[in-house]
Amino acid sequence: MSTPEGDLIPLTSISARPADLPAAGGPGLVDPVGRSIYYLRISVTDRCNLRCVYCMPEEGVPWLPKEEVLTLEEIARVVRVAAQMGLRRVRLTGGEPTVRRGLVDLVRWIASTPGIEDVAMTTNGIALAGMAADLARAGLRRVNISLDTLRPERFRAITRWGDIGDVFAGIEAARRAGLRPIKLNVVVMRGINDDEVVDFARTTMDEDWEVRFIELMPFLDEEVSCAKGESTFDLQFVPTREVKRRIEAALGPLEPAESGSGAGPARYYRLPGARGLVGFISPLTETHFCATCNRMRLTADGKIRPCLLTDHEVDLKGVLRSGADDEALKGAILLALRTKPDAHHLWDGNRPRWRKMVQIGG
Repeated sequence: MSTPEGDLIPLTSISARPADLPAAGGPGLVDPVGRSIYYLRISVTDRCNLRCVYCMPEEGVPWLPKEEVLTLEEIARVVRVAAQMGLRRVRLTGGEPTVRRGLVDLVRWIASTPGIEDVAMTTNGIALAGMAADLARAGLRRVNISLDTLRPERFRAITRWGDIGDVFAGIEAARRAGLRPIKLNVVVMRGINDDEVVDFARTTMDEDWEVRFIELMPFLDEEVSCAKGESTFDLQFVPTREVKRRIEAALGPLEPAESGSGAGPARYYRLPGARGLVGFISPLTETHFCATCNRMRLTADGKIRPCLLTDHEVDLKGVLRSGADDEALKGAILLALRTKPDAHHLWDGNRPRWRKMVQIGG
């Protein structure tokens, strides 16, 4: 059923059945192509304290009314029920998760949920310095910090009003709190920050960070260049192979390595003698990128999104607020699982249209 907001899948098409659920301690739910799905990314808010150029229009986006956002108790219930079905890992995102009131309490509830083995968070780091210790005590294990430049002036240009000093204070607070390894997410954009990929990789020589270079994804409405017929996305996109080639030309060969934590899509490497790791996340140029997908997403307004890069969603909020029991909630989660595509189809022109990245949670 298509809606003005996207493709909302009707809940009447499925119900939970015991055969759909994994054995206790099993690997999680299994999707139609045999992938084990045990990882849920939860957007706790659509709001953000920055306006990064690749994530949100400069004028921002209309914020969800408070009553449309899942309560902390509703999020905790989804996690509890999903954990009974095989969920093992949770990542909190936004918008920017640190702007959500009650975040520390939510982390504590999720971390104490039977079956949950790992709670992590992706943040821009701006407010992390004042929260890292409390989050760690509540049960947060790790943080991924979005940082697209090492230059203060450029940071302000990319984020439109941020102070890079706040991010480095957050990184240090996370280190002291034991939120490790610290992962830095760098979205590479031609003409904006691609000249810093070597500088970022060089930081892993002395720091035990995991610096992950992420290919730009098409989430903003794109203006088309009349001269060449190319969109803004086409002009800014930098493939992983180019980033890797630049790093190796400047710093030496990258040897395959493994991260000691996480269950994400990055492929890791290490420079000779480096303390940290260099990672690459290549959703557009890695042929088998989707083959190992292990996750689904829950938006701030209560929609389960089986794939980041399509507009198909299942409405959990409607189930949560209808007075339905846990079995009905399991049925909605199973519906999302069964409609998870085998892969995204970006190069076929099937791109997410109606939500910006900030409205999904990445």
